[in-house]
Amino acid sequence: MTAILTPKQREANRLLAGPARNIMLRGGSRSGKTFILIRAIIQRAINAPGSRHAIFRFRFNHAKTSVWSDTLPKVLELCFPGLRVRFDKTDFYVELPNGSEIWIAGLDDKERVEKILGQEYATLYFNESSQIPWASVETAMSRLAQKCKLAPEIAAVVGRAYLALKAYFDCNPPSKLHWSFQMFRAKMKPGTKEALPHPENYAEMLVNPSDNADNLPAEYFEVLASMSAAKRLRFEAGEWASEVNGALWALEDRKAPDGKTMPGIDSLRVGEAPQLQRIVISVDPSGTRGDGGGDDIGIIAAGLGVDGHGYILEDASCQMSPEGWGRRAVERYGAHNADRIVGERNFGGDMVRFTVSTADRSAAFKEVVASRGKAVRAEPISALYEQGKVHHVGDSFPDLEDQMCNFTASGYVGDGSPDRADALVWALTDLMLGDSTYSAHDMLAAL
Repeated sequence: MTAILTPKQREANRLLAGPARNIMLRGGSRSGKTFILIRAIIQRAINAPGSRHAIFRFRFNHAKTSVWSDTLPKVLELCFPGLRVRFDKTDFYVELPNGSEIWIAGLDDKERVEKILGQEYATLYFNESSQIPWASVETAMSRLAQKCKLAPEIAAVVGRAYLALKAYFDCNPPSKLHWSFQMFRAKMKPGTKEALPHPENYAEMLVNPSDNADNLPAEYFEVLASMSAAKRLRFEAGEWASEVNGALWALEDRKAPDGKTMPGIDSLRVGEAPQLQRIVISVDPSGTRGDGGGDDIGIIAAGLGVDGHGYILEDASCQMSPEGWGRRAVERYGAHNADRIVGERNFGGDMVRFTVSTADRSAAFKEVVASRGKAVRAEPISALYEQGKVHHVGDSFPDLEDQMCNFTASGYVGDGSPDRADALVWALTDLMLGDSTYSAHDMLAAL
């Protein structure tokens, strides 16, 4: 990487400094998106003394290794060689000579997020946005509120007194279900499908590896060329996928090989559930300590209607310690007046049963054992959707549905683990397929 910007990076730089408040650079991997966004943030910090700026990734550990230890120092060295900054290695922020600060954070670290979001910022940057749930973005956006004066010489040039508030995003585009597509391409509020009130405030730009070829080894393009068509679409062409090849679920209706129409998640969606015979809360544990070291805990509320159909009521998945997610599962158990909590045993043996019983010894619990792989367990549940027997209640569950649409018969092709989709499979298996399909046994946490 050199200090000289490529033509595409110069174009991106003009967009970042333009009138739009929310700007996404999306495209293939190693295309220089993070470099140009961090460069823009440093320049904004220079232009407005005393301003604060935050760079978020979903996992704090990834933010440290990628942004803090790699890209941020590289941009400072190449683009601002005369700028003397102080790296605070305790709280992970960079302080400029003019008092401006650039903070690094992971949205999965609750304690650190609460500390950082106790301040207001002039810039928020969501790095690798495809990995960040919309709810986390929404919470952080509430702190995009710092009113900060520009340096007098800058104010004279731009004709305004204060630094404009900006939210920056980047991603290797996932599927069209993801909030990034809904917001920046469809111009809708994520999850609600309402039109954005000021669509001109949302701008996006395609930046691909080919636009950064001078800074990449030729062999890297051979690596990209060897990927599957779906991976090349995302990591080389930088495009959102309308449907993953071989996916067990799809948002829109599909044609089966015999010509019949298979309903998609959208056409099976309902405003409210009918009377329910049974309700379960399903938990798919990851073993995370709540410090960013593991995947999310999948927590899904589902019910069986008097019509024999399954209804997905809530996606309550979270990134918490065992104590935290155990408490959350029990809270949802009470809120939905559920019949029992269903938990998968394979990770950590009796951990789920113990965690749930610690939170509430009176909660009825069923432990299930994964005797077959994820995709094999998911296929009969996918068949229930194809038969029109499962419905999602409400507008949408974007993070859950994105995982479902990246689940294929050969395995999961999305980022991380399909924790939410796994929990959905366990819930519907318990409600609609019974114990004859999977190895499982009932127990009460109170025993």
